[in-house]
Amino acid sequence: MKLLVNAPLAWSRLSGLFLKELALSVREVTLTVLDPKRANRSAIVAVPLGLKGDAGITLLANMITLTPGTTSLHVSEDRSTLYVHVMNVSDDSVRQIKDGFERSVKEVLP
Repeated sequence: MKLLVNAPLAWSRLSGLFLKELALSVREVTLTVLDPKRANRSAIVAVPLGLKGDAGITLLANMITLTPGTTSLHVSEDRSTLYVHVMNVSDDSVRQIKDGFERSVKEVLP
């Protein structure tokens, strides 16, 4: 029963996180478009997956792709790694995905 009671709250937190990340990403992409000389370092990063189910991996990949400046490219055959193109990569890019979207997706789709 605990799962059923917490599910709407977990989905609300995930939705809120997505909207926050969407707004921040739109801002970053807009600033980069308006000032092409702005520091910009894109890369493909490997995100180790803690999610095992198809629904969780799909939700995570789609949330990443729907966020401007990032695109999910491929899931490894053993489903342990998600490859993501990040427009403005930093040393924290993988950690941000894992601690943000992936953690929240695990709450709604364990």
